[in-house]
Amino acid sequence: MVGSFRHPFIRFSMRRDGKPALHIPADFCSRFRANAYARAKLISMETPIHRPQPASPVYEVLSQSRADLEREALLGDGLRAALWRREQLEDTIYDRPTHHTLSLYLEDGYDVYLNGQPSRRGGPGKLCLLPAEHESYWRINGRIRFVHFYFTQEQFGELAVRMLDREPRLLALRQNIYWEDDRLAGLGRQLAAQHWQDSESRLNANAIGHEMLAYLLLNHSDRQRGLPVRGGLAPTLRRRALELIDHRLDGELTVGELAQALSLSEYHFARMFRESVGEAPHRWIMRRRLARARDLLSRGDLPLTVVAHRSGFSHASHLTRHFREALGVTPGIYRLWTQNRG
Repeated sequence: MVGSFRHPFIRFSMRRDGKPALHIPADFCSRFRANAYARAKLISMETPIHRPQPASPVYEVLSQSRADLEREALLGDGLRAALWRREQLEDTIYDRPTHHTLSLYLEDGYDVYLNGQPSRRGGPGKLCLLPAEHESYWRINGRIRFVHFYFTQEQFGELAVRMLDREPRLLALRQNIYWEDDRLAGLGRQLAAQHWQDSESRLNANAIGHEMLAYLLLNHSDRQRGLPVRGGLAPTLRRRALELIDHRLDGELTVGELAQALSLSEYHFARMFRESVGEAPHRWIMRRRLARARDLLSRGDLPLTVVAHRSGFSHASHLTRHFREALGVTPGIYRLWTQNRG
């Protein structure tokens, strides 16, 4: 040997003929496997970090984590609620969800905080508002029980137009972590108290959800400053379009007629309408028809065929099908619920 290189386990040398020689102890492989196993075991004992795929809904992130789902339900009108319990250590990341989330801590939560903010802790009655497209990294170090209320950006935008006559793109829900609001917390507890498994309970939860949504819009939204708004209908045109829709709900209404009333092509009207209110014209029209049907059902004993006609549905079964899809119950059950509630 004319040269050599030594390693604690492996020895490398050059033979006189210039060819390399590698000397590996017989037990090296077994020791290497044992060390690798030990390292893997240590890694597995660390607190897991649940990293969702980008734009994963908060509900799906929790479903794939160690959180225990007590119950959940679609409440109608695109609203959703879920009751969760967490008792295992875990870090969780929400990465730009496409919907808004309101969270109310019902029990414990004292050892839950945002990464980097350990001085701010949760607790019963604490609220968290997580807007769509937000990013947050949570450290879960103890037990917690909480209710989540989910709603879409389209719902927030529609309410902004109807309640405030505001351009939805200029309003934004502001992220708020661990604040207290007796009114909102009370509504959250009422929501959690519903078991959501029968039609009456879901309707109660739906009404509570709409009240929470309106409260958030009026008290926890900001006008975005300096936001360039491109496309969309001008405020006067948008107002004319919405008024025309409400005036013509009980009759045939087409995108072409709406576009013609605003002196726009069908293509440009549909595109700019969606930019302005957050959803396509036909979906907005259907939502307004269902809202009118709910109002008529709650105010008297009109025959279902009359309610359907005045709301723009071709017949009672047409109304019933769309009503059930939106709220999970039939118009008849909804009427009984409103009468009992009143």
